[in-house]
Amino acid sequence: MKMTGAQALVKGLEDEGVDVIFGYPGGVVLPIYDALYDAKRVEHILVRHEQAAAHAADSYARVTGKVGVCLATSGPGATNLVTGIANAYMDSIPMVAITGQVATRVMGTDAFQEANTILITMPIVKHSYLVTDITELPQIIKEAFHIARTGRPGPVVIDMPADMSAAEFEYKKPEKVELPGYRPTRQGNAKQIREAVKLIDQSERPVLFGGGGVVGADASADMTELAIAAQTPVTMSLMGKGGFPEDHELSLGMPGMHGARYANYSLQDCDLIIALGVRFDDRVTGKLAGFAPKAKIIHVDVDPAEIGKNVTVDVPIVGNSKQIIRAMVSEWKKKDRDTSKRKPWLDQIAEWKQKYPLHYKQSELIKTEAVVSDISDLLAKEDGIITTGVGQHQMWAAQWYKARKPRSYVTSGGLGTMGFGLPAAIGAAVGRPDSKVVLIDGDGSFQMVSQELATVSQLQIPITMVIINNGFLGMVRQWQGLFYERRYSSSCLGRTHRPGEYPNCSHCTTKRVECSQPDFVKLAEAYGIKGVRVTDPKKVKGALKDAIDADHAVLLDISVSPEDDVFPMVAPGASIGEMLGGVPGGDLDDMIDSDVSKGDKRAG
Repeated sequence: MKMTGAQALVKGLEDEGVDVIFGYPGGVVLPIYDALYDAKRVEHILVRHEQAAAHAADSYARVTGKVGVCLATSGPGATNLVTGIANAYMDSIPMVAITGQVATRVMGTDAFQEANTILITMPIVKHSYLVTDITELPQIIKEAFHIARTGRPGPVVIDMPADMSAAEFEYKKPEKVELPGYRPTRQGNAKQIREAVKLIDQSERPVLFGGGGVVGADASADMTELAIAAQTPVTMSLMGKGGFPEDHELSLGMPGMHGARYANYSLQDCDLIIALGVRFDDRVTGKLAGFAPKAKIIHVDVDPAEIGKNVTVDVPIVGNSKQIIRAMVSEWKKKDRDTSKRKPWLDQIAEWKQKYPLHYKQSELIKTEAVVSDISDLLAKEDGIITTGVGQHQMWAAQWYKARKPRSYVTSGGLGTMGFGLPAAIGAAVGRPDSKVVLIDGDGSFQMVSQELATVSQLQIPITMVIINNGFLGMVRQWQGLFYERRYSSSCLGRTHRPGEYPNCSHCTTKRVECSQPDFVKLAEAYGIKGVRVTDPKKVKGALKDAIDADHAVLLDISVSPEDDVFPMVAPGASIGEMLGGVPGGDLDDMIDSDVSKGDKRAG
């Protein structure tokens, strides 16, 4: 069948089962858009900025388990995708990014809107292709999707020159992928699996630590079975939220910099960490020299480069998390095992949970923790999906939202990308149209992508957008408050306050200008979306319920206490056993609860 390169690209996407592509048109990709005009099985979602296309494709992949696809033109279109590609790379999300490129005859001449996309994206992709022979395109597409979804998932770039899109050739569907140098390990070593189960059996104080690799491998049910069978408490990384039901009695929630005290104490005092699909990033471990000083470590990961990279591992197992965890469960069940020796450990954890619960002080102002708790309660019986931006609201959401199912909590982990939340909500709603999608965002993060309200309006996507409006770049302000003597240098966004109201604000004190926020309600209404402002704590839950129950998009501008901080918090360079705050009734000056973390202080 004879067709153009652009038509072959669309046909290749259809052959890979792609039903949605997020993009923004431009000069050199017009042949591709012309081919999409006739596409019967691929829907194009027009975003208002290319970065949003990448984030939406990323989120679509997270909630569906499919490969997300985004498309942008050459030069600035491609470079605008870079942040989204990097975000997907850091969080191991399967994505194919298709970029236009100037014609091959003018490449390297600084032609109009030329950028070397392959070199620019090389450090943040699993692989990339520059199409220079149009007959190779069908095979390139098949390989790109195979690479994106297998092994450790990640983004792949296909850079398509304009003349390749226009060139005609005889299309032939490729039958298979042959990549001799790319053979990810799937089956874990049987001997290592037996050794891991032996250590679990012998352990008296184990902790199962799961991450995004568990969710990505669809291994959540298998991990839950292992945890219950072995009576092992479970803590999930930010990327793993939802991989283990957080309302289960064995759940410890999230560990790390803003993890619960009991989660961090459990890691610090355990004798075994069963790490599944995690990479021991710095936000979890804190000071590496002081991390889990008493524990042996089993580490399961599909990427051999992650094992031993940050922490010393006693039992390494390389392979697909689902297959390995299934094998561990099978090995565990081969004989009766006594888990009663775990009772003192589970009792200790229960005591920590009672003594150091996540908590907040009530006030006459709206508290973000209460907002997130209300959302968690309202979605408890729904097939709900949460997306977030990045900042304080993200950490409050991670602490207070009880994720009960995998692929239900979408956030930017490794890259920490402000502006991720709104396009992620769009991608989630497109991927799972029957699910309730709620965005929890900050006023700063939302303003980076507020133009995507046009996409929400145009597609009539019934998402609930909750803006936690504190008038600050909250996490920046928190660090400035704790470590820079409350010198609020360029972190005050303002809301309704006047110059001088915050004497430590650099704009108020030195420039004497008013820090001002947009009217988010009017902004929503400008796009034809219902906007509601909430300032009364007693009206929060009702407003949330009305918004979530609505069959159309609603934006809630919720004015919260402006200078609240997220606690507990592990200060930079400290052990995760050394936390600021998080002690009910305690003073922030009591930074460390000495009777629990003496061992941690010695280790740190």
